[in-house]
Amino acid sequence: MTLGNFSVSLAVKDLTASRAFYEKLGFRAIGGDPAQNWLILQNETSTIGLFQGMFDKNILTFNPGWDRNANPLADFDDVREIQRTLQARGLTLTSAADESSTGPANLMLIDPDGNPILIDQHVPKPTR
Repeated sequence: MTLGNFSVSLAVKDLTASRAFYEKLGFRAIGGDPAQNWLILQNETSTIGLFQGMFDKNILTFNPGWDRNANPLADFDDVREIQRTLQARGLTLTSAADESSTGPANLMLIDPDGNPILIDQHVPKPTR
């Protein structure tokens, strides 16, 4: 099972201040919309998302179907396949992807320490 591109989604209080801080660490904005209170930043192979007012906790995020630059991959494990594997392994999901769908979908689970994990697929299910 391959989870996809990894990033940390940070729940920030002040998008402008957070952006300035992470830019001083060498990150640069590669996506997002400050008018909608979110940005995606990268430094080498590290990716973080800054989200103001969108959620309460930081989230570990995986994106099946994307490379680190949000380019679609030709072959990847679909979120619904990942979901079935996680459930077969006895994990409890706090939200699930619609098994009858084929487009973008997501699921969420919580690790033993209360950290949310989002598996968020933005591209259609691959045909195999």
